[in-house]
Amino acid sequence: MSKHEADSVSEAFARIIVYAVVVAVVMGVLQWFFTQGVDMLVKATRLEGLLVLKDYATYVYIIVLLVLGWMIVSSVAQLFYVMLRPKYGASTAAAVRSMIKILGLGGLLAGIAGGVAGGAAGVALGGFIGLVIGFATQQVLGQAVAGMFILLVRPFKIGDIVDVAGESEVVVKDISTMFTIVERKDGVEVLVPSSMIIGQKIVLRKRAQ
Repeated sequence: MSKHEADSVSEAFARIIVYAVVVAVVMGVLQWFFTQGVDMLVKATRLEGLLVLKDYATYVYIIVLLVLGWMIVSSVAQLFYVMLRPKYGASTAAAVRSMIKILGLGGLLAGIAGGVAGGAAGVALGGFIGLVIGFATQQVLGQAVAGMFILLVRPFKIGDIVDVAGESEVVVKDISTMFTIVERKDGVEVLVPSSMIIGQKIVLRKRAQ
């Protein structure tokens, strides 16, 4: 790993630490404000109407956790990107980064929902939201996981002539997370879903030079 790449890893890791500290500090300040700060403000100004601010505490917590939580998730995804890029290339690293962001966002939403509800109801609600998110993204995640497997294992590479997913003697033009683009003999390009490639045999007719 080069000095520049090492610096990128250290920077990404440092960013995660900074965001985690920011979350702890901001949540601590908000907790103090809504439990004691509002009361002190009311006493100082003698404006009883300011007590209504406590009713919005939950909404403020949710917004802050979403924003700061997403910053942490993005930083973790970026850390994996800079770690994997030197070995597997930018496309594979970007695929992993996208996967982490999707899973992180789902976990973030489920965790916040569960924390807001609290107790057994919070556990049930968080689990339900996680289940809904998982079900809604099942096909997309399945495609992405299959694409990541292809990018990591590399059963074929760009320029190879292969038989795959019912396509015979096609040239591999591009490999991404969701699809592999191949070109037929007549020049027509076909987008083959990653899950179809994983589920069927691959015939390598000719390796690219």
